[in-house]
Parts: sequence; structure tokens; C-alpha cells
Amino acid sequence: MNGGPAAVPAAGGSGGPAAAVAAGGGREGAAALAGAVAVLAAANVLNNRVAPRLAPLTSAAATGALLALARRSGLSWTELGFTEGRRGLRIGGALAAAVAAAYGAGIAIPATRRFFRDERALSLSRARALEEALLQVPVGTVLLEEVGFRGVLYGLLARSHGTPAAVAVSSALFGLWHVLPAIDMAAANPALSALAAGEAPGGAAPGAADPDSASASASASVGAARPPETPDAPAAPSVPGPRAAPSAADTARVVAGSVVSTGIAGALFCGLRRRGGLAAPALLHVATNSLGYLFARIAPEEPPPR
Repeated sequence: MNGGPAAVPAAGGSGGPAAAVAAGGGREGAAALAGAVAVLAAANVLNNRVAPRLAPLTSAAATGALLALARRSGLSWTELGFTEGRRGLRIGGALAAAVAAAYGAGIAIPATRRFFRDERALSLSRARALEEALLQVPVGTVLLEEVGFRGVLYGLLARSHGTPAAVAVSSALFGLWHVLPAIDMAAANPALSALAAGEAPGGAAPGAADPDSASASASASVGAARPPETPDAPAAPSVPGPRAAPSAADTARVVAGSVVSTGIAGALFCGLRRRGGLAAPALLHVATNSLGYLFARIAPEEPPPR
């Protein structure tokens, strides 16, 4: 008599209305997560293979779709990382300054200078380099990646599975997001391909013998460093002759290394997000990618081999 009719559904294992609501919320959260992954996958292909020059437009539209999806699923702006603005700017600004100092040291040291000379940056006109650094990177790359991975995916996963799962899954997906850019980087960055093959950058491989390498070897570790569309751009002046394409094995090594390194970077960015909102990782992200174009262009040329 004490249990009454309300006790019967619980004893029968149906879970009652509260369990039904929770199950519905779980299904809605899973649908939102699947939708977010689908939006990111479509934007990745468009930005890297279909229309790279339209990446700012594509990324802005995808970011809007992701935010609408997240808000409809019930995430607050705080859960999405739009918080701690001033603190995030301080943290991100300090880290951006550290990146600039590291890049400066990298191009000043002859042993590491070659890794900053990227054909994709060196072949650009000054106007196109400014477009990449000031528009393509901040809007076409960083906006979508930070809102998508550290904002929407992180928020959805943290709400349904907790913070550790949010960090692990969003960072793993962030690593896989860089498969297409890494394939392009392997072709544009002979020093990295030689390094992946276990050779010295100036070693026996024909493609590795050139001093050109990538400023994006650092920047692509935390961002989708797309190859710019430059059909009218001249070849990099420092390239002395035809370059051998990297082997499939070398490309696979570069891709694997990029996926692992960007996955680790994603986890570090999640830590910054927790301390300074999205502003902290976004500033570091912009500095790492955009400054790569600048330092690739100001890095001194290597002397020709004797």
C-alpha cells in the first residue's frame, strides 16, 4: 500500500517518465554529436579539396551551423567555451609571443632553418601571403576548428560523458581532421618527408636534397594548413630543379605523425580552453599558423650545396 501505483513501473523496469526523458536526451545528444561530426567532415573536404580559396566562407557557414545545432541541443554559451574572455586573451597573447620567439630562433639556426621554408608560402605573392595570414588562417581555419572541436564537440561530449572523454574524443577527431592537410604537406615539405623516411634532410633522396621545407611543419601541427590555390604564382625561387614526389610510405609516415601530433595539440588546447575559454587556444592557434607564413618568407636562403 505504501508503494502505490507509482512504484509499479519502477519495479517493472520501465524506468518511469524520468528515465524516458533521460533516454530521449541521450538520443538527442547523440544525434547532435553525429550532426556536428558530419558538418566538420563536409567542411574539411570542401576546404582541402574542393574550394580552398572559399574556406573563410565555408568555415563561417559551418561554424554557424555547429553553434545552432549546439544551442538547439541545450548547450549554454559557457558550456561552449565563450567565457573567461580577458583571461583567455592574456594567456593566448603570452603564448603567441612565445611562438614568435621560437620561430625566430628556428630560422636563425642553420640546422633548423630548412624546416621553415615551405614552398606553399614561398610561392605566394605578398598579397596572397597576407590573405592567408590575415583571412584564410583566422577565419578559414582557426574559427571553425576552435568552435567545432574545443567548443561544440567538447561541450556535447562533456555534458554526456564527462570532461576526460570530451578531451580524448575531441582531440582524436582533431588529429584525424588533419589527414588531408598532411598529405599535401608531405608533397610540399621534402625535409619532413626525408625525416619521416629516417634520412637526413640533405640526404640521398632527391626531394630531400633541396633546402626548401615547411614553415607549416610547425603550424600544421595545430591547424589545417591548406595548400593555397596559386595557379598564377611562380615557383619558389630557391628550388633548383625538379623534385621527386614522396613515396607512399613516406607520405603515410608524415600523415601518421601529423595525426598524432595534432591530437596531442588538441588535448593541450582543451586544457587552455578550460583555463581561458576559447580565446586562449584561438590566439595560440592563429599565431602558430599565421606567423608560419611570415617566418617562411623572411628565413634566409640556404647556400647551394658544394
